[in-house]
Amino acid sequence: MNTRKSKISFAVIALSLLSVTLAGTVWGQEEAVSPRQQLREDILAEVAQLEAHGNLLKKVCRYVRPSVVHIEARKKEGESLAYGGNVVDEAGSGVIIRHHDKNYVLTNRHVISQAANQDIKIHLDDGRILRPSQVWTDRETDVAVMAISADRLIPGQIGDSSTVEIGEFVLAVGSPFGLSQSVTYGIISAKGRRDLQLGRQGLKFQNFMQTDAAINPGNSGGPLLNLRGEVIGINTAIASNSGGNDGIGFTIPINSALNIARQMIDDGKVSRAFLGVVLDSQYDSKVAEKLGLPMAKGTRVNGVTPDSPAAEAGILVGDVIIRFNNQEIDDDSHLVNVVSLSPLNIKLPVELYRGGVLTVVKLELAVRDATLKP
Repeated sequence: MNTRKSKISFAVIALSLLSVTLAGTVWGQEEAVSPRQQLREDILAEVAQLEAHGNLLKKVCRYVRPSVVHIEARKKEGESLAYGGNVVDEAGSGVIIRHHDKNYVLTNRHVISQAANQDIKIHLDDGRILRPSQVWTDRETDVAVMAISADRLIPGQIGDSSTVEIGEFVLAVGSPFGLSQSVTYGIISAKGRRDLQLGRQGLKFQNFMQTDAAINPGNSGGPLLNLRGEVIGINTAIASNSGGNDGIGFTIPINSALNIARQMIDDGKVSRAFLGVVLDSQYDSKVAEKLGLPMAKGTRVNGVTPDSPAAEAGILVGDVIIRFNNQEIDDDSHLVNVVSLSPLNIKLPVELYRGGVLTVVKLELAVRDATLKP
């Protein structure tokens, strides 16, 4: 009887060992595929992050839609373009802004130039069509602003273009090829672009931001946005051999565009700023080296106009201006552009090297007479 019990116990133990062995085999198979499963989990985790980023972009788009407008202008001159069978002379974009509790549309001059007020249609996101009661344009910067009046207008949230950095993510909103409320995505590729051949007559004052967010015909005048949904620029032009986007678009910084627009609204004209310095065209890397400067950035002062803002701030002959209003200065032509586009009636910082020592002065620019140098 004991022998029978022993045999049964042995069989139970053997069966248990077999179960453990089989379980171990299955467990080993699961262990063999776990790296793949881990990879899958890693993918899902990273996709979740990308989807969160995508959700942010969707929210930004919904947030800004009511502030972006599509513009059609029938011009007295120029060639007509056909968009979906509707013939218009020019199509572009704009963004609603508010100034002194009144509503305006900020856009590019070339979108509406040579068009009478009654020949300009402003299409709102909700389907309403407005016509401007008054229009101001500035040929030298390609900025235009139009007065509008209606209920339930939502102005865009304005950002600070002076804080924008290269590599920052941006969205361009507009009406490329007449397709309203189109959004493209990219980064800020460069800042301080100038000396560009834009339009038939060119632009005298340039200080563009460059972006690879797709900008096509019809985007002109539309806003460039940061990821906070703030307007940091007005899309203006593309550099292209095909007439379409080749990855190089140019945007007027919103600080400059608003400065011009507000002057036109308040004064009916644009007053260019005057610093009061004569610049050294011979300043180069050799001169910079003699002065003990690490590189030939900035521009050297060769003369100071008496009783000018520069003179009152204590700027001297021989000073090298390296930053103006927090913008790094490349050369003399860059300083001319920056000064001309700077606001009046506020104190602006100027960083300069004097005798190898970095000095900061503050000054308030004056209105430039047409015969004066910057």
